[in-house]
This record gives sequence, structure tokens and C-alpha cells, in this order.
Amino acid sequence: MADFKQNYFQKRTADRGPKSNNRITSPEVQVIGSEGENLGILNTNDAISMAKNLGLDLIEISPNAKPPVCKIMDMGKFKYDAQKKANLAKKKQKIVLLKEIKMRPVTETHDYEFKVKNAKKFISKGDKVKFTIKFKGRELQHSHLGNELMNKIKEDMKDIGKVELHPKFDGKQMIMVIQPL
Repeated sequence: MADFKQNYFQKRTADRGPKSNNRITSPEVQVIGSEGENLGILNTNDAISMAKNLGLDLIEISPNAKPPVCKIMDMGKFKYDAQKKANLAKKKQKIVLLKEIKMRPVTETHDYEFKVKNAKKFISKGDKVKFTIKFKGRELQHSHLGNELMNKIKEDMKDIGKVELHPKFDGKQMIMVIQPL
């Protein structure tokens, strides 16, 4: 029972990230020095002792290569650079949101213009806009009104966005998605 707990917790607390120093299991590794020079293929223990003499760590950079490629450098600096690179990639990432604008087939002109103006604002910020026209009661029999309204929306939005999802019925509502050009 104690053996099970020990193995269980070892698996859960195993180090994440690249292997370094004594965790490298390959008998031979391709070593790159601290200045970026290629030191050739060395025995793993020799490479680790070489790194220790310099006060640095041996870090496995490319584990799938034959033999694995390792670099002599400071582990803290390596983790810091990796975190910095990840943060920079996250910062440059653009998240596209889907904004929804709801209408009825009998929406008045002022309300329509106001909603289209908001949709243009959303699209200019880089978001997608989903137009939803809800039908109630007998309005469902006049689906041509919804088609006319969707065509009018397409016409008004053609200069700033393009239709990603063409108008279609989804139950008692008609939907259309427009994305930025």
C-alpha cells in the first residue's frame, strides 16, 4: 500500500518541462555549449559533469532527435525565456467574439438603423456578428419578410463584412453570421 502511494504521488509531482541533468535517460547526447557552439556527441554523464563544472545545467532541447540534442545553460534562464515567449505569443493573439443582434420581421427603420450601426462597430473591432430574426405566432407564415430583412442587412454590410453563414431557419428564428473582410 505504501509503495502504491509513493508511486502515485511521484507521478503527480513529476517535473514538467524539458528533462535536465540526471533526468536525461539517453546514453549519448548531441551537446551544444553555453555559447552556442556544437561540442559533438558525448556520453550523457560526461556532458552533465561538463555542465556542472561551468555551474550550469544540461537541458534536453530536442528529445526526439537521434541522439537527443542537449544544451548547456541555466535552467532558470531557460524557463524564464520560455515563459516570456509564451506571454508574447498570447499577447499577439486576437480573440474573435461572436456578438448577437436580435430583431423581429416588423422592426422599425430607426431601430434597424441603430442595430446595423452597432453591428458595423462590432465588425470594425474584428468581431463576428450573428443576426437573429425571431418570428412569433402568425409571423412565421410571412417568412419572406425575414428574407427581405436579411437581404437588406447583407446589402448594408457588404462594404465592411462578408456573410459567413447564409440566412437559414433555426426553429422559429432565422439566423445569419457576418464576419469582417
